[in-house]
Amino acid sequence: MIPAERHALILARLAERGVMSIMALKEMLGVSHMTVRRDLQQLEREGRVSSVAGGVRLPEKIGSEPSHRTKATLSHAEKVAIGRIAAAMVGPGEVIYLDAGTTTLEIAHCLAGRDDITVVTNDFVIAAFLSREAHCRLFHTGGQVERENRSCVGEPAAQAIRRFNFDIAFISTSSFGLRGISTPSENKVAVKQAVAQSAARSVLVTDSSKYGKIGAFNTVPLESLSAIVTDAGLPEDVRDAILRRGIALHIAQPEAGSEEETA
Repeated sequence: MIPAERHALILARLAERGVMSIMALKEMLGVSHMTVRRDLQQLEREGRVSSVAGGVRLPEKIGSEPSHRTKATLSHAEKVAIGRIAAAMVGPGEVIYLDAGTTTLEIAHCLAGRDDITVVTNDFVIAAFLSREAHCRLFHTGGQVERENRSCVGEPAAQAIRRFNFDIAFISTSSFGLRGISTPSENKVAVKQAVAQSAARSVLVTDSSKYGKIGAFNTVPLESLSAIVTDAGLPEDVRDAILRRGIALHIAQPEAGSEEETA
């Protein structure tokens, strides 16, 4: 059986079952464990499957993003730990971008005591917090208002972003895989692409529950990222694949507030 035939059979069986273990795939295909892993790595690079502990599943398609209010209740401890690690990456006097989201809001909380940095954001909640609690230089992008997520999107926001040279940009997402970041919202594409193009370092900040989800629109390829900050729920195979691409990976540990870092 040639690789294309095996790939088609894997995808067909996953469509029936949703999730399969590597051992079950090995027995179904009648090939070695290593061959199955190579097949799955290829399919995952193409965004057609997603790793889970001990197995694989089809990517979960998302048609919309939860509201800011809903997101604020999800994976809060992980977001706090991620925010702490990300904030420590910001050097003296740097110009930074904080993407809209509740994970980036935690970064803002950690940076509130810094008066030496410039912060640009498209998020109203972050801008309000920093204008009230911090003394950094602060810019809001403006643009089309997205009420549910309390942020600005679209080409006007992207144009404002392109005016800046960011030392580091923290990008949020509702979905990502080994192909990169995606979104169900077309209005967010230009914003995230403008951010990545304007930053010396682009860092994805996201809890691991977003891995293996896919939106209709690709935004930033994985190779455009300097680093990813996430939590320990990210599968080991995925961690290894990220590191092989030369992307630094920071794993937040909410319980102790510590960090395991691999580069």
